[in-house]
Amino acid sequence: MTSGAPERAEETGSALGRVLMVQGTSSHAGKTTLVAALCRIFARAGYRVAPFKAQNMSNNAAVTDGGGEIGRAQALQALAAGVPITVDMNPVLLKPQSDRASQVVVLGRARTTRDARAYYDMRAELWPVVTGALDRLRASYDLVVIEGAGSPAEINLARYDIVNMSVARHAGAPVFLVGDIERGGVFAALYGTTMLLPEAERALIRGFIINKFRGDASLLDPGFEMLEERTGIPTLGVLPYLELSGLPAEDAVDWGAARARAAAGAAARDSIDIAVAQLPRVANLDELQPLARETGVRLRFVRDAAEMGEPDLIIIPGTKSTLADLHWLRERGLERVIRAARERGTPILGICGGFQMLGRRISDAHGVESSAGEMAGLELLPFDTAFAGDKVTRTVTAVVAGESALWGPGDAVALGGDPEGGAGPLGSADLSAYEIHMGRTEWTGGRPGMHAFEVRVDGRSAPEGMISEDGLVVGSYMHGLLENAALRTALLRRLAARRGVARPAAGALEGVDAALGRLADSVCRHLDVAAMARACGLELPRR
Repeated sequence: MTSGAPERAEETGSALGRVLMVQGTSSHAGKTTLVAALCRIFARAGYRVAPFKAQNMSNNAAVTDGGGEIGRAQALQALAAGVPITVDMNPVLLKPQSDRASQVVVLGRARTTRDARAYYDMRAELWPVVTGALDRLRASYDLVVIEGAGSPAEINLARYDIVNMSVARHAGAPVFLVGDIERGGVFAALYGTTMLLPEAERALIRGFIINKFRGDASLLDPGFEMLEERTGIPTLGVLPYLELSGLPAEDAVDWGAARARAAAGAAARDSIDIAVAQLPRVANLDELQPLARETGVRLRFVRDAAEMGEPDLIIIPGTKSTLADLHWLRERGLERVIRAARERGTPILGICGGFQMLGRRISDAHGVESSAGEMAGLELLPFDTAFAGDKVTRTVTAVVAGESALWGPGDAVALGGDPEGGAGPLGSADLSAYEIHMGRTEWTGGRPGMHAFEVRVDGRSAPEGMISEDGLVVGSYMHGLLENAALRTALLRRLAARRGVARPAAGALEGVDAALGRLADSVCRHLDVAAMARACGLELPRR
């Protein structure tokens, strides 16, 4: 057996759970959402299910209960399966810091920063990490649903593969190949991907799946027949295009689609206008999706000074490269208009890297994120930040502690768990959030008690975040705050009152769990999931 053909798990004689694998003809073919749907479908059928993706590249990360870091896509898939997230579900996470280099997170911990060539040299080191994680999951679950990355037919990179066919061969997994019909040429993509693979890998493909179709699917039937004649592989279904805004995005938003939605909402004169700096290395921007989905909210992404206008709120989001993105902010003239907005009395919210930018100075003396060394911040809050070599990754529970222009502990909001639907103070509402950051921030001035939140970790409480003395500037290291309905409701009420408009009655947004259920139902209707189950030796109950 050669190094290019790892030992199959079945050959070891160990009792391991079943596997099936979803690969794609390209990135964004729909692998992530299909895996999430399959996790929910098999979990509904009574199986213990776990997701797995050997290597993910994304600046959208989630934090496990143990403080490990994995891609948010695998966290979503674990939620679909109804199981806790673990670092084994995504043992290698690449977080881009520039156009050439990424931070390499291994089993939940940042290990190094590498460019592409240097990263590929790590294959021998990372392959046992990948197989060990997968085998541990298989030892604990009835089924592991594996997601590939990009395309398995990237033949220039095949010898470095640790995420596609190498994983399928290690596990002996049946592979289902997804093609995105919106891109065009889907039959060529499915056929070409298949025929570029070595025969042994081609034999693992058990079915084709067409994704994101709009129209009469029967028009595709002749193509399916010809495709099966040429490859011997059947097409198992055509999945319709679904509106899935209720699910968190795997990567940064589709900027074009976001701009189109903002433009469509521009005519509503009473809309609350929120401008978000479109940072090049933006991180965890999915946390703003619930805000964008609220009635009467126009969420805009701005790239330069001319686009800023006079919003009701400016948000500087998180970033994987704080100093580089701060430099970009200045180059685009956004620092000038943010300062001008501050003088006009516009509230400003900074999250994680955006919070760091609000301070007086940022220092990276050890080159943790960049070689810039030191840079002046926007000087809107009195603190300095220094990057440290160890990363803070933790989940937290928080309460609002300080009064700001955006919210205060006394804001009346519906508190979760109240059977009467009554209102209570926001300072009594537990907020779920998480932190992922390298910087350490120290206050350099300001009156006592200017922190924005009180966080609880491991039974201990500590102050977190900062508020300017006039309450207009708020910063926090916590991601996910605006995913909490109580805080989001208080924010929008405050902004509406400042604008002098009536805030529309809050409608119930479709929750992530409900969106996952809707996705699973659609996949069941349009895809032969029973055939996929049989391919990995399982059965699904008749619906």
